[in-house]
Amino acid sequence: MDHSARAFWLRAPGVGEIRPVAVPEPGPGEVAVRTLYSGVSRGTETLVFSGGVPESQFAAMRAPFQDGEFPGPVKYGYLNVGVVEHGPPALLGRTVFCLYPHQTRYVVPATAVTPVPDDVPPARAVLAGTVETAVNALWDAAPLVGDRIAVVGAGMVGCSVAAVLARFPGVRVELVDVEPARAVVAEALGVGFATPEQAAGECDLVVHASATEAGLAHSLGLLGYEGAVIELSWYGDRPVSAPLGENFHSRRLAIRSSQVGGLAPARRARRSATERMALALRLLADPVFDALITEESRFEDLPRLLPRLAAGQAPALCVRVRYGQG
Repeated sequence: MDHSARAFWLRAPGVGEIRPVAVPEPGPGEVAVRTLYSGVSRGTETLVFSGGVPESQFAAMRAPFQDGEFPGPVKYGYLNVGVVEHGPPALLGRTVFCLYPHQTRYVVPATAVTPVPDDVPPARAVLAGTVETAVNALWDAAPLVGDRIAVVGAGMVGCSVAAVLARFPGVRVELVDVEPARAVVAEALGVGFATPEQAAGECDLVVHASATEAGLAHSLGLLGYEGAVIELSWYGDRPVSAPLGENFHSRRLAIRSSQVGGLAPARRARRSATERMALALRLLADPVFDALITEESRFEDLPRLLPRLAAGQAPALCVRVRYGQG
């Protein structure tokens, strides 16, 4: 097998580069994977790229196959789709998803990859990690038939949550974002859309994914009596204020965090992380998720792409990264 590869590294906050790396020979129980596509998880990866991971969260924020340490140099990422070139017969030649950084080839334990179903195009499968986050959030939220639900923040995670919620019977789903152009994505996902000032209130649940203080405040304002905000945003090292005065207590409102690093308590005794990822990949058989991939870039362009995303110069949701043969 080819033992040479290239990987994207954050050399220092705000500066990325492509580096050559050596790939070891796969041992028993390991697979060698050639990457086809990876995805840029815009919120988290731009935060990492900008050096915004607080020191207290260095351990919690480690990606499964991260090399280096925050704030850099570090090799970071977790949306990778490739083909198994060496490994157990059951996986040989299969397209798989792995929580691996942006790298052309790599070797991992066979248990670290999940086969992509035949009816899911590899180019769409880069969304698996984000859809897995949405699945976990909805296990935490436990929506009921007929619920009124708002999803505040139409980024990758918010749109994934809305896409899954669109399948729930009788549920009113409204995607809320300050950018009116996100209405096109909402229509493609089959859900309603509103800017914050137009959003419908009296919600049973609000899923907040805008990663802004204003978005959290607005989410609380959309709740009905005893409603709950499911907080999916991660703010890095930014302090955040929440309006817990006025009617927060009298209306018995709640804010609950949800994070994909831990299985939702409602399913922890009966599901594994492997089963959760497999479910996310099965959901991606629906072509509606293609609406979340709004830009494609070459692997070689990552050092120029990440600064542009971190500076807010691109309105993309998921940027899919395309690999050649190297």
